[in-house]
Amino acid sequence: MIWETVRLAIQAIFRNTLRSILTVLGIVIGVAAVIAMVTVGQGSSDQVTADVEKLGTNVLMVMPGAGQMGPGNNSVSAALALADVEALIDQISSIRTAAPYNQTTLNAVYGAEDTRTSVAGTDARYLDVVDWPIVLGRSFLAAEESSGKAVCILGESVRQDLFGNTNPIGETVRLKAVSCEVIGLLEAKGASSFGTDQDDIVLMPIKAFQRRVSGSSDVSMIYVTVADSVSTDRAVVEVEALMRERRRIGDNEEDDFNVRDMKQLASMLTGITDVLTGLLSAVAAVSLLVGGIGIMNIMLVSVTERTREIGIRLAVGATGQQVLLQFLVEAIVLSMIGGLVGILLGLGLAALASNFMSIPFSPDPVIVAIAFLFSAAVGVIFGYFPARRAARLDPIEALRHQ
Repeated sequence: MIWETVRLAIQAIFRNTLRSILTVLGIVIGVAAVIAMVTVGQGSSDQVTADVEKLGTNVLMVMPGAGQMGPGNNSVSAALALADVEALIDQISSIRTAAPYNQTTLNAVYGAEDTRTSVAGTDARYLDVVDWPIVLGRSFLAAEESSGKAVCILGESVRQDLFGNTNPIGETVRLKAVSCEVIGLLEAKGASSFGTDQDDIVLMPIKAFQRRVSGSSDVSMIYVTVADSVSTDRAVVEVEALMRERRRIGDNEEDDFNVRDMKQLASMLTGITDVLTGLLSAVAAVSLLVGGIGIMNIMLVSVTERTREIGIRLAVGATGQQVLLQFLVEAIVLSMIGGLVGILLGLGLAALASNFMSIPFSPDPVIVAIAFLFSAAVGVIFGYFPARRAARLDPIEALRHQ
């Protein structure tokens, strides 16, 4: 009996193909939107985590300015200095190494080629802190750093823009009014989780940067690597204590600097991504409700159109329970078809978005299963009222229907 009911329901669906397609469209859109949003959101979170792991989960960033932002922050920001870098390395045992970092945007010129790129002043320790290997050439020498010699290391994108696939080592690149000898090429990193090109960069010794580019001895950021056997929480406390001492900050005074832990930053970014994904998925899930209402409306119309058919079935002995089951099965089958199509469409859209955004494709089987079960539940909930209406029809009145 059950299989006969299912067969009749499927026949009824395919007799009105266009109407059935329009009926399930809301379910398809809702399921596809939810799955696509959740999958892309999960991929974004995975990309953030991967980017932070590339930089290192034991990395701290020391920056001028209080961590509190907004109208309530009245602290004066005092610049960092190269002496702070050496003090951190020499006086804190929990730190393995540290590196200064300044950055600006300039035109890099080689012959007739010209590209706008990020130019950063730092030292050889920076490559160790962020674990960024050199694939061609070498890093800065101590003599080049101390003398402020105009040498530079290129990112892969800058190399492609200026030199193509040729070897740039030994060539001269002009940055602003500074001519830099290319001594190294960084390993390609690709795009970050925010879509920025990490390889679009030129590194030069920080003293050369300060004297010839920025015209200031300030340091905008200090990257710190914590020793392997030490927790970052302990290192943050020790760094803050030393920086307060060096900057002569009193006990009751607020910090004019802030220390950020990359693990905390990753957690914050992942949390933001998860919240946005949840909100977008909730909005997308509304389409499932709309789709359910659409199924109910179409099924009610179907009951009206098929009143004579229902009357004949009831007249020849079909029970109201059997008629109810037939219409309920039709609604459930429509919803499940919509759910399956929505799953395939959602995964396809998520795969395209992941490829376009250069993030991992991370479908969640649990979300896929929930979306499918929810689509079936929509069929039961919104298909019940039309099915009950069909089952309660009087067979004589139904046969009189024209």
